[in-house]
Amino acid sequence: MTSEHTTPPVKTANQRGAARLAAVQALYQMDMAGSGVLEVVAEYETHRLGQELDGDTYLKADASWFRSLVAGVVRDQTKIDPLIRQALQDDWSLSRVDSTVRAILRAGAFELLERKDVPVAVIVTEYVEIAHAFFQDDEPKLVNAVLDRIAKQVRTTVAK
Repeated sequence: MTSEHTTPPVKTANQRGAARLAAVQALYQMDMAGSGVLEVVAEYETHRLGQELDGDTYLKADASWFRSLVAGVVRDQTKIDPLIRQALQDDWSLSRVDSTVRAILRAGAFELLERKDVPVAVIVTEYVEIAHAFFQDDEPKLVNAVLDRIAKQVRTTVAK
């Protein structure tokens, strides 16, 4: 076994990453089940973030980061969805995009819009990694391309 397969101790940055992953899962759950933001945030904070559920241990996450992502995406969805639609290829509508990918794109677009204190490269990389956790085909490339296009549109200087 190589050292890349060992789990490092949880750092603050990893807690933000865990919050991003949990936010994507929560947004997916809300999309599929029609659950409300308060209900889903409360469920995650009580039963998932840093907890064990059905034999899976959820990473300790930055709860305030998680909350701001989920609530922000819901609040700003009418601003976020048109940005994503514009960044998709011409023949793709947002409704045709897989619901997990849609949740990833919404969370990533929200951070690009609202979290100017976080570098573009960090945001794009984090959400591409989340896409890799769920998909092995073209979805991570799609997430990368769409978030990169959105970044070029909403950020004046894009760090590579």
